[in-house]
Amino acid sequence: MSPPPPPPPIDPESIPKELKDGVVAATIGAFSMASRLMLSDEKHTWGWVARRVMVASGVACLSGYVLVEYISSPGLRMGAIGALSYASPEVLDALLRAVKARANREADRIAGNAKPAKPNGKAKRTKRK
Repeated sequence: MSPPPPPPPIDPESIPKELKDGVVAATIGAFSMASRLMLSDEKHTWGWVARRVMVASGVACLSGYVLVEYISSPGLRMGAIGALSYASPEVLDALLRAVKARANREADRIAGNAKPAKPNGKAKRTKRK
């Protein structure tokens, strides 16, 4: 018996167009974030860098799928994907800070050591003499 024939090479035409667009957008986002971090003077950990690159890649992939319906020019679409990928890690950091602050407030409230909050957040007015 002879060994089975090798599998045929991957035919690029058999891959769905949507999958190709998503992979291209994710790659653009990942490389743009990686280049941004390489140009930075700050020292970062590998985990921090990996998280930012993954977020930029995911946002690029999702925005590529969304923008294909709204922007018909390929150059403008890639520019918009790049801009969204560029800003996405800062948005994620702000979102994580907001969620953490909310969780801490809820934990303090449940534990019973919550700060007394003013009903509308305004300072009391002083009366004239």
